[in-house]
Order: sequence, then C-alpha cells, then structure tokens
Amino acid sequence: MVIETLKSEGYQTVEAESAGRALELARSRPIDGFLIDIDLPGKSGVELSRELRSSESHRTTPIVLYTQLGRHDSTVAAYDSRCNDVIVGDPLNANVLKNRLKEHIQRTEHFEQLERTRLTMISYLSRRTLEVVSETSQTGVIPPPEERDLAILFTDLRGFTAMSEEIQPVRLFELVSTLLGHQVKVIHEFGGYVDKFGGDGVMAVFDGPGMVVQSCLCALRIVESSPQVIPEESRGFWQSGIGIHTGRVVIGNIGSPDHLDYSAIGTTVNLAARLCGQAQATSIVVSKAVRDSAFADSRVQFHSERKVDIRGIRDQVTVYTLSGKS
Repeated sequence: MVIETLKSEGYQTVEAESAGRALELARSRPIDGFLIDIDLPGKSGVELSRELRSSESHRTTPIVLYTQLGRHDSTVAAYDSRCNDVIVGDPLNANVLKNRLKEHIQRTEHFEQLERTRLTMISYLSRRTLEVVSETSQTGVIPPPEERDLAILFTDLRGFTAMSEEIQPVRLFELVSTLLGHQVKVIHEFGGYVDKFGGDGVMAVFDGPGMVVQSCLCALRIVESSPQVIPEESRGFWQSGIGIHTGRVVIGNIGSPDHLDYSAIGTTVNLAARLCGQAQATSIVVSKAVRDSAFADSRVQFHSERKVDIRGIRDQVTVYTLSGKS
C-alpha cells in the first residue's frame, strides 16, 4: 500500500528489508526521504535514524518514522534520534503519509536552496560583509560605522586601455577574470579580504595583528606569481602595479536601506589608491607608515625613498618601493 501510494504521487521508491541494507542504499544512491518502521528486525528504526543523521550526506534529509503502536517511550526515542516526524497508525493512513512526506521534502528543498544561495553569496561578497549580514540577520540592527586601523592594498593593471583595443572583449574578460581571481586567492591566503573590484584591479583590506606585514607579503606574492596564471604570449601585457598604506579608516555601511555597501573610507583608503597610481608595472609602492611598521621584518625590504606629489594632498608624501629580501 505504501509503495503504490508513493508511486501514484510521482515518487520513485527503493525498499530495504533491514537497517543494514538501508544504510548501503543511502551510501550508494541519492535519497530524498526515508520512511522507516520503528520495529525493524535487528537494528531498530530509531537506531537507523540516528546513524543516517550522523552522515554528512543525510544531515537534513527528511526521515519519517512509523509505528503501529503509539507508545510514549517509542515516540520519545524516535524524536531523540533527530527524525523529522513520527506517524502512528494501524493501518498507516495513506493521506497522512502523502501530506507529511510532501511537507518535509518541500521544507528541505527550500532549506537547500537557501544554503546554495548562501554559498553563492560567499563568492560575491567580502568576508567582513558576510559577517555583518549574518550579525544583522540575527539582531535586526545594522551595526554603526566604526573607526579602525587597517592596512589597505590596491592593485591595478598597467596599460589596460591599450590592451582593450587589441584584444577581443570576451578574451579580455577571461584574462582579467583569471588574473583578478588569482589575486583574490592570494589575498585570502595572507589573511585579507577583497573590499571591492575596480574594473581591472582590487581593493583589499587587512586587519588584526601583523596586518601590515601580511599586506606586504601578499603584494610580493601577487607580483611574483601572477605571470604563472597568464598564457605566456600574453604575460607582457598583464602586469599590475600595487600600492599599500596603513592608518585610521571609517568602516561601515554606505548607501540606503534598499542598497547597502559595507566598505572602508577615508584618507587612508584614498592615499593607498593614489600610491597604486604611482607604481609602475610589477612594482609595489608603500607609504612611510607601512615602511615604519614592517621595517623590522626580515622578509621585506624598502628602498628608493622619495617624495612625491599626490593629488588631493597639499604636502609631498614620502614613499618607498617594496621588494622581498633575497
């Protein structure tokens, strides 16, 4: 009766005569829901439910337990096994089965869709933005802006405009995506996160202990490793300049309630972007604040001290070129 009822609703079914066989099937093929008799021979349905729930692949799969006798101890044990539902009846009511199973499967599909959306958002949003979104979803309160000391790194492709005139748009997009994707990976490896993309470059944020040194090491790795991800015939075109500055910023939500962007703003951010503009291809230009903070680290060295004019800043700014120690 159960099999015919489920088939009439469009379900595909597979039967197992024991808990052991059910576990084999659960491991070997996709299962969208389980209907388990509590009074199985040998290992009980409650034990089977518990084992299924301990499996990563069936952490959220609907499990409905069935018993002919509604004993209190049986139903308590069933729910303790983390099943979704317990149906009691002799015989099993077909309409109850159809409605309960449909409800649980639809709820699980909705949960899985939300989880896929969350995982997709991770690819689009910065780590800090995700943290703020999660916090806001729990409290219902958007956190106010705050002042923090951060290290800010900007990258920018040199000669991008000229390249865009020589390369087909689709191919250009593929190459830029490959290069920036690699930069994002390196930024994450060194503990930073991408605040935003700027067409042919990125703005990365580093915080916490060692943030300045980590931003410097990240920049060195980007310069060193980027040629490896670009086809050899195109390597001469795909060279980034990098700028780094550290200091006080205001970080928070910018925009309207309908469209927010969580970002860092202030003179520190602006100067880091201007220093990136000072950098030649494959070079890294840093501020005196960066040099003073990271100078003692044996993995980096600073040279070519000079004063430069920076748009928007009245006095000249002392900058250095960063390189790794051989």
